[in-house]
Amino acid sequence: MAINISKKLLRVAGKTNATFKLIGEGDKVLVGLSGGKDSLALVHILKHMHRSAPFKFEFEAVTIKYGMDGENYDYLRNHCLEHEIKHTIFDTNIYEISNDTIRENSSFCSYFSRMRRGALYTFAEQGGFNKVALGHHFDDAVESFFMNMFYNGTMRSLAPIYKTERGFHLIRPLIQARESQLRAFADENSIQTIGDESCPAMMKNVKMPHAREATKEWLKEMESKQKNLFKMLKASFEHIHDDTFFDPARWNRDDISKVSSNSGQ
Repeated sequence: MAINISKKLLRVAGKTNATFKLIGEGDKVLVGLSGGKDSLALVHILKHMHRSAPFKFEFEAVTIKYGMDGENYDYLRNHCLEHEIKHTIFDTNIYEISNDTIRENSSFCSYFSRMRRGALYTFAEQGGFNKVALGHHFDDAVESFFMNMFYNGTMRSLAPIYKTERGFHLIRPLIQARESQLRAFADENSIQTIGDESCPAMMKNVKMPHAREATKEWLKEMESKQKNLFKMLKASFEHIHDDTFFDPARWNRDDISKVSSNSGQ
């Protein structure tokens, strides 16, 4: 079955790629394919780019297997075969070692996220990839921004591209797309997706973290009252006056010197 991707979603991904120079000539890109709507949309958009872009690049997908009983990625494997997307299921023993290595009072979700990212990076190194692509979207970026502000006392979000300590770049080609666009993509193409039930943290008898869900609900309520909320947030992400905050390292030292000098006259 042919996959249909809306022109609007393709335009968003194309503009993001051009603006932040995410993928270019000769790149070898590894996509972290969890099987959720976001990463599935990403591999199909990259496949479209691979056919139509005026530059040549390689890409393939990898799914990290945690080593739990009952893990089944047959549908994902068959889906990639049907659509001629090179795909590997990477076996790990993350779930087994979690019993001994997770710190007391740590978040199981954060722990498994870090371990999954580490396995993804290892696969990328072994395969000679120079870029790793993740399916984060704009809703993720906004939620991360407010979670960092409310729970960590920092102002940070999700960068479209950055260089990892291991030497390759992590990229987020869908970072300017809305989650609703990716959900519509999956629904329109009747794509079976894998949700949170695949996370090993669900197998642990612990209270699940609530911060992201609470932030998501808060933003949903805000958007119901202000339909242009995310449009304004996107504009805010692009127009940052960091010298108006309380971090002296970000102030213009020349302006400060002039003020100090004038005050002494």
